[in-house]
Amino acid sequence: MRGNQDAEGKLAQHMAEPELDIVIPVYNEGAGIRGVLESLRDHVRTPFRVLICYDRDDDDTLPALEPLQAAGMAIVPVKNRGRGAFGAVVTGFAESRAPAVLVFPADDDYNAPRLDAMVEKFKQGCDVVCASRFIPGGRMVDCPPLKAALVRSSAWALFHLARVPSHDSSNGFRLFSQRLLQAVPIESSEGFTYSIELLLKCHRLGWRVGEVPVEWYERKTGQSRFKVLRWLPAYLEWFGYAFETTYLRRGPNTVTVREAHS
Repeated sequence: MRGNQDAEGKLAQHMAEPELDIVIPVYNEGAGIRGVLESLRDHVRTPFRVLICYDRDDDDTLPALEPLQAAGMAIVPVKNRGRGAFGAVVTGFAESRAPAVLVFPADDDYNAPRLDAMVEKFKQGCDVVCASRFIPGGRMVDCPPLKAALVRSSAWALFHLARVPSHDSSNGFRLFSQRLLQAVPIESSEGFTYSIELLLKCHRLGWRVGEVPVEWYERKTGQSRFKVLRWLPAYLEWFGYAFETTYLRRGPNTVTVREAHS
């Protein structure tokens, strides 16, 4: 009886008006997505909705959602109106309505207990909350050597030299305020570069940035959508933006914002 009451309580919580929209870009994640969603259901206390952003109608993720949808979990399939990982996430942003929007990896069935802490940082006034692998309590495991070297060195340089207030600037697992998403047009068009762009623009605007430690493990199944070498030129452009903020004193007036937020 107590188990049924707990399950009903969690279900009612997830069906409430969402305080958090969780955007998950997917590509044939049918083998693992149920475990990810069950982890979110079991560990996240903030009322939330999941936006599953997919490319094709034959994506094997979609049938795997049905049992949890039938059980009442707030899961909304959203078809990508653009192309690739970038288009999927931006489409998710456009469909979001919660005050906080979090981009979450489709293979992550272990970090759900960290999400409430990220929401709490948002409630304390942060417009970006970074999930950081490189602060106490976080770690990165089994990352391929080249990717690990690029990710760690870029994170170190942006934090220590460009003075960006995040130890893990390139991580796509990140929470954004709806205020930031509505105010700042995204200029990027490649992969997950939108994430570093929004972080750096938030920093230049003088809006608050927070961090929460997370773990990261190289995926064991499915295909990663992170193409580090292909996206490197786009990332380097935003590196320049970060250093200009600090050393050329580029201020809030240099950030393009939509008219309603100017």
